[in-house]
Amino acid sequence: MDFGIKDKVAVITGGDSGIGKATAKLLAAEGVKIALLDKTTDELKATAEEIAKIGEVMPVTADLRNLEQVETAKEQIIDHFGAVHILVNNAGITGATKDFLELTDADWNETINVDFMAAVRVCRAFIPSMQQEKWGRIILIGSEDAVQPYTDEMPYCAAKAGILNLAKNLSKAYAKDGILVNSVSPAYIATPMTDAMMEKRAKEKNLSFDQAIETFLDEKRPHLELHRRGKAQEVAAVIAFLCSQHSSFVVGANYRVDGGSVATIG
Repeated sequence: MDFGIKDKVAVITGGDSGIGKATAKLLAAEGVKIALLDKTTDELKATAEEIAKIGEVMPVTADLRNLEQVETAKEQIIDHFGAVHILVNNAGITGATKDFLELTDADWNETINVDFMAAVRVCRAFIPSMQQEKWGRIILIGSEDAVQPYTDEMPYCAAKAGILNLAKNLSKAYAKDGILVNSVSPAYIATPMTDAMMEKRAKEKNLSFDQAIETFLDEKRPHLELHRRGKAQEVAAVIAFLCSQHSSFVVGANYRVDGGSVATIG
């Protein structure tokens, strides 16, 4: 299928691994020019070298918690490519996982800064270019946690709920400019973030990595009907569709890629 986005320019945050990397590969294969944005150096460079075998790519190092670094990254990307048409905000952290009464203001602030305010900053940075182009696609990565919260991940859940609200708000504000904003909510995808969660679980419970996954599915994700971790490529496929010309009547939607993990229709 021709996605109709050859030569468009996409910014992908959190692009050095996981869902961001998988999305970059898919879009590059469609002829999209990729700006990979992450705070890493070696990992980002290695991923960019992989993407370069598929298409045009520009790695940009920036910490999205820092407004000045976001602005500098925007200038570098637009100077290089001339415009930005697609933004996939994938950067995120699990953040503090404690009992509510043990969470500090610093715990809350760090998670919200990375998982919510970074999305605000990059959208504010790149929407004007899309307005000039009269065409844009923004995909904000949410989570099952946004609608089915877990008590041991409260800051993350709250930030991701904010992401869904932000996506809906932006969709209403900028559809008139040809900018279509949607969100994608994965659940328990095989990424470095969930690898770290499972490694921690394995250590705490004296389990193997595979046993940690199996027991987590049984105890923590009983509604995940496919009973496995999702693949980054499975999420990237939905993101790529939303970036394409084929999504021209999809605005303000939230696509769940969760293996059935969310137990309700909400």
